[in-house]
Amino acid sequence: MTAGGAGEGLQPCGFLLEMSPDWIVLRASENVHHLLGESHVTLIDEPLGRFVQSQALHDLRNLFSRLSATTGIARAYRVRPTDDADLFDIAFQQSGDRVILEAVPSPGEGLGETLSAIGGLAEGLQEERGAALLDMAARRMRALTAFDRVTLLIDGAKATSSRTGVPFRPGANESLSDGFPLIVADSSSKAVPVFPHDDEDSAIGTAILRTVSDAQQTELSERGFGSAMRVPVVLGGTKVGEFRLAHITPRRPSFELHAAAELFAQFFAMRLEMDRLKAG
Repeated sequence: MTAGGAGEGLQPCGFLLEMSPDWIVLRASENVHHLLGESHVTLIDEPLGRFVQSQALHDLRNLFSRLSATTGIARAYRVRPTDDADLFDIAFQQSGDRVILEAVPSPGEGLGETLSAIGGLAEGLQEERGAALLDMAARRMRALTAFDRVTLLIDGAKATSSRTGVPFRPGANESLSDGFPLIVADSSSKAVPVFPHDDEDSAIGTAILRTVSDAQQTELSERGFGSAMRVPVVLGGTKVGEFRLAHITPRRPSFELHAAAELFAQFFAMRLEMDRLKAG
């Protein structure tokens, strides 16, 4: 952990490669041998294609091509990087002249039922306006993700939905502060270093699973949160707020669940825009 802002390592639930635009590995988390079967030292300054099997490379190149046309996060699910049987979910994002690839073990089953529920959950927002719209969005995000607590922050307004009977500690009624990673799987976990350690140009600060700082870990602990997730609300390319989710116990990280939550947030953003137009 590090003091102050973003941590300099990776949460141990995932793996990270930081690459150049032509897929040369520049940095790697020191646990990456569990992903690619090679030491993190071996990967540095080598093309990623040397270490992944052909089908995985094809899938990742397709993912990267989709990323090139967006400014967000591209994801692929149940990818087999090597000849081993293990499957991983992959997330790509571009940060300046660096490409961040993160991976987590794939769950045994996909989120088909969760994804199919998004339309119905979003449809339930249609009749709400003002504060009631925010309250309903927070409740439905909690229903979608099964987190214990969801706080929605929009332009200074706040709506919160908590699971009945959850014993949050004092202070939990406040939303988490800014700057947390998008996903915190286990607030008590220790960071995995990223090699080499002294790269001043690193883009790890944008990683989905970057580690929390000491201050952030303390904040989670004081509020009784074992895991957390952030989901931005974007209108016209501008972030206008976000959902901040928390759970009292650690939760296995899921890029697919985060993508589903992002999709719901997009539906909410469209409904929010309609509400603002009517109010104007």
